Amino acid sequence: MSERKRLIEIIKERSFQYTEEPTYRLSSGALSKFYFNIKKTASSGEAVYLIGKLFFEKITELNIQIAAIGGLTMGADPIAYAVARYSYDVQHPIEAFVIRKDVKPHGLQLQVEGNVKAGDRVVIVDDVVTTGAATIKAIDLARKHGVIVEAAIVLVDRGEQNGRQNIEELGLPVHSIFTISDFIP
Repeated sequence: MSERKRLIEIIKERSFQYTEEPTYRLSSGALSKFYFNIKKTASSGEAVYLIGKLFFEKITELNIQIAAIGGLTMGADPIAYAVARYSYDVQHPIEAFVIRKDVKPHGLQLQVEGNVKAGDRVVIVDDVVTTGAATIKAIDLARKHGVIVEAAIVLVDRGEQNGRQNIEELGLPVHSIFTISDFIP
C-alpha cells in the first residue's frame, strides 16, 4: 500500500465522520455532512511520519525553497513538527514555527514562536481548509512578522465555502495533500 493510501486509511479510521444529512457544525457556523478531526490522526506516530513525508515531498515536487514551515496553532502544529523531523532525517532541514492566535500576555509576548525571522521564506500549513480563515490569519500574521510566504499547503481541502480561492486571493498558490474526493467518492 502506498504511503498516501495508508494515510487516507488512518484519517478515515481516526478523524473522518460522515452523515447523510448535514449535522456537523463547522467553525464558520455552517452545517456539513462530513467532519475531520485531524488531531486524532496526528496522535499516531505512523501518521505523523506519513504527514511529514508527504508534505516534504510536496514541497520538493513544487521546488519551493524555504527555511521554515508553520501556521496557526493548533491545526498547523503537528504538521510543522512532522515536516521538521522528516526533513532532518533526509538531511534537508526545515525549521518549524507556530503562530499564536493572540499575543501571549507574559514572557516575551511573542505571537510567532520558533526559529524563524524576518526575511525567511516559509510555507504556511493547516490541517483542514473550509473557508480558509485560519490559513489567511496565519499568512497575515506571518507577513506582519516579516517572513516571506511562498505558498500554503493543507492536509485536506474540504472543497466547501471557497477556502482555496479565498487564500489564493492573497496572491499565493494553495496546494493540498488530499481533497474531499479522497474520502467521499
